[in-house]
Amino acid sequence: MTDNFIRDFSQTKAMFHLPDDMIYLDGNSLGPLPKAAAARINDCVTREWGEMVITGWNRAGWMAQPTTYADRIGRLIGAEPGHCVLGDTLSVKVFQALAAALDLVPDRKVILTDSGNFPSDIYMAEGLIKSLDRGYELKIVPPEDVADHINNDLAVLMLTQVDYRTGRLHDMPALTAAAHDAGALAIWDLAHSAGALAVDVASGGADFAVGCTYKYLNGGPGAPAFIYVAPRHIDRCQPALSGWLGHAAPFAFEPGYRPGTGIERMRVGTPPVLQLAALDASLDIWDRVDLEDIRTASIALTQQFIDGVEAACPMLTLASPRDPAERGSQVSFRFADGYAAMQACIAHGVVGDFRAPDIMRFGFTPLFIDADDVTKAVAIISRVMQDKLWDAPAFRQKAAVT
Repeated sequence: MTDNFIRDFSQTKAMFHLPDDMIYLDGNSLGPLPKAAAARINDCVTREWGEMVITGWNRAGWMAQPTTYADRIGRLIGAEPGHCVLGDTLSVKVFQALAAALDLVPDRKVILTDSGNFPSDIYMAEGLIKSLDRGYELKIVPPEDVADHINNDLAVLMLTQVDYRTGRLHDMPALTAAAHDAGALAIWDLAHSAGALAVDVASGGADFAVGCTYKYLNGGPGAPAFIYVAPRHIDRCQPALSGWLGHAAPFAFEPGYRPGTGIERMRVGTPPVLQLAALDASLDIWDRVDLEDIRTASIALTQQFIDGVEAACPMLTLASPRDPAERGSQVSFRFADGYAAMQACIAHGVVGDFRAPDIMRFGFTPLFIDADDVTKAVAIISRVMQDKLWDAPAFRQKAAVT
């Protein structure tokens, strides 16, 4: 990490492989390939795995990567050093965080979330509640009503900071403070925040935070998730998933579980070494940028996009907050035939994605998207919509991934 940050994002754009004739506005779903990643993975495969074989766990430092790389992500989310770890999937990390949080407030039974939360987070909460069978209640309310439901019955507030459909941005510090005032804990899912805006989990008071690394952080499909635990909880929280690598002495092979020291206890399975090599290549880029610069550029790009699309496409209705201070780094529009319209946009070179029932979603990552890209994207979307290019049978055929 350096104070000499890159502020000309044309330099970072050159660090990514971007397919010809494609404007990629889907980095909020899967980030593009850093050019250095292929060589990094190849080196990990041929030199480390190939030549070191099992000695790579020590010689190549594989075992330490989940914490050393996580500290680099920690800078991006405002975490204290030594309080993040990488591994497993985001759903697993949600389960870990929620189970640990509930254990810290054993006299309370209500988990509060909102209808804008990512469904997997809700599913994991439902599964945990069922398996514990202790009378927990999952309360799901509209995003704008969350604050009104924080009261003295609440155990855990569990929210995704940026709504995956609309980009609506929750006020993390305010809602966390309200939860704490009520005697509850707060878990934040940063899947659409990390790398998109300047998050500060430490000053924002988060008790736990989780997130993925394949979206804005460009770690590649299947890249590992991360979990953050605040210093005040780290030596008290009990891992519900007591995996071998979360043990205090994994290679002592003790018959019983003892939680590891600090964040090490939140490890579960074997580190995904090849995937971490890809993430390492992306973090080399992130180490050189400042999140405040990213956020400034993001607001400019999303505002340009909203202005352009609304002027050219009156049939599309803005679903994202109009105030940039209230949205993340994505813009969503509603359209009754949104799936077909998005497929037509993709076919004509603008890649976004669709979220049921009617959301056309576009993500903006200043690391590789610039104002010229936005101008070109608006022109293409305008042609698709005004000429009804989407109204063709081929664009209505639903694929497995939308």
